[in-house]
Amino acid sequence: MVNKPIPFSKRFHLDLRSDLPIYQQLVDQVKEQIANGSLKPEDQLPTVRALAIELRINFNTVARAYRMLDDEHIISTQQGRGTYITEIPPPKVSERMRRQSLEALTQRLIEQATRLGFNEREIVQSLSEQLKQWKDSTVNDKKRRIKMATKLTEEK
Repeated sequence: MVNKPIPFSKRFHLDLRSDLPIYQQLVDQVKEQIANGSLKPEDQLPTVRALAIELRINFNTVARAYRMLDDEHIISTQQGRGTYITEIPPPKVSERMRRQSLEALTQRLIEQATRLGFNEREIVQSLSEQLKQWKDSTVNDKKRRIKMATKLTEEK
């Protein structure tokens, strides 16, 4: 059974109320998806026109995002073949992309939280609590896996 690719309209989450321009949101999210591995080298992106229609945004917005990604050598458009994610960038570029993705993600969090009326202290407190919960669950998962591995080894 062949996995169907995720439609790009489901891959991108555009916030039309954000101060961040839509083209920059697209750029940031492509970089984020490359950094987390959901987009890989040689993956094909939709045409500018197709993505604009799918996301219900202006053709020029997608074209600008693609142009920015192309200028950074993240994508490559090959006449008659399509637009593709380029090979894995060098470590310095990858680290910069990861950092930019984190900054964009943080910016979206702050914008949405302030739009909901939260102040800086509440945002920082919530983020700290969520990080602690995440760390605790990661440690507990690791302990559970070690316990299961030990049990399996003892049964052999």
